[in-house]
Amino acid sequence: MELVKQWVEKVCSFYVSDWHLVTMLLPYINKEINEKANIITILEKDIEQNIETLIDKLNLKNREKILKINWKKTNGIKYSEIKREMKEELIEDKLDIIFVNGKKSYIDIVNKNIEKFLSEEGKKYKKINIKIINCFEVGDFNMNIIDILSEHTRILNTSGEKAINDVFDGYEKKA
Repeated sequence: MELVKQWVEKVCSFYVSDWHLVTMLLPYINKEINEKANIITILEKDIEQNIETLIDKLNLKNREKILKINWKKTNGIKYSEIKREMKEELIEDKLDIIFVNGKKSYIDIVNKNIEKFLSEEGKKYKKINIKIINCFEVGDFNMNIIDILSEHTRILNTSGEKAINDVFDGYEKKA
């Protein structure tokens, strides 16, 4: 029996507006597409108009590929819907980057359903590499930023993906 290789990393990001989110994501996505990553979105809010407007102003190499990504609000986050999305979108032997944006409660449900899918269906894949980038709307959470950071390995901001310690001086991950 062949060993199933799974790699899942969680990255967090924080944004204050849809425009802030889009300006942070576009350069990162452009770079990742260059490196042949597969981009999947599960969005609480529709950001398609923002993406289209900003992409018209930028000279990005992967413009057409970025516009083909689904930037519309995801219709549902029930397990059956996440399972269907993962089955349709995951590509073996490629880095699958899943962007999840919205309020903390929405992100928590989506992440639980992705984890459930991987525990139930993951064995069907020989090699999957997944990076989940949870983009939290800043106005939604109060004092639990330490809890959010502790659930993630890195942070994505306007200067790219960084170690959490590089962004939050003195941060120590909870056990």
